[in-house]
Amino acid sequence: MVMIRVGCCGWGFYKGGLKAYIQRFLLVEAQQTFYKLPMVKTAERWRAEAPKDFLFTVKAFQAITHLPTSPTWRRSGLKPKAQMGKYGWLMPTRENFEAWRRTKEVCDVLEAKICVVQCPPNFKCTTGNISNTRKFFSKIDRGELALAWEPRGDWHEYPEKIERLCEELELIHVIDLMRREPLSKHPIAYIRLHGLNPREYDYNYDYSLAELKQLVSKVEKLTKKHREVYIMFNNYLMYKNAAQLMKLLKV
Repeated sequence: MVMIRVGCCGWGFYKGGLKAYIQRFLLVEAQQTFYKLPMVKTAERWRAEAPKDFLFTVKAFQAITHLPTSPTWRRSGLKPKAQMGKYGWLMPTRENFEAWRRTKEVCDVLEAKICVVQCPPNFKCTTGNISNTRKFFSKIDRGELALAWEPRGDWHEYPEKIERLCEELELIHVIDLMRREPLSKHPIAYIRLHGLNPREYDYNYDYSLAELKQLVSKVEKLTKKHREVYIMFNNYLMYKNAAQLMKLLKV
């Protein structure tokens, strides 16, 4: 039987925080881990607050994927200076490998099954970046983690390269199912929904009932190819829309 799981990207805007969120949902993608990795004892507290059947997925620390020039870096807690050119863009550097080690440590504490690696639009589909992607994902210790890779920018113009890398490196291709289909053959499908505004990553969106029903149809087609389907809302009204979809899917 195919497992369909519905959740949201973060609990930070949910009234009552994690303790209230877990009363309504059984899945969340931890977002704090992208901006600044929490202390291990903080992750331990999150895990302890949630019931055993509650699932965390984790968004990888931005030091691995985003250059220090990214505006979000001011929240990272890192001051690279001399290491300025050694972080981000999946470069196979000691600094990036250490950022991954710390990310995986949090994943392990949260008993996460999936880690989401989201690359920025300026990480383009170039020969150098493809090489770094191969080297980085080949060398890291992923343990039992499934790696869900979300390439952005011009990567969507090169589907054959995404498909090849996902096959070679055992990656889940993360997509917005309302815009495109996943290209990986991984047993797990991982969907991140950002809204349907003209600009793809404009999160100010509320899905209509008709759009959610369309999403249900698309999810049902995915279940013929994948054993598990994770559907994560990442729009401003994600808590409302996720609850609506759960009702439609009866999960």
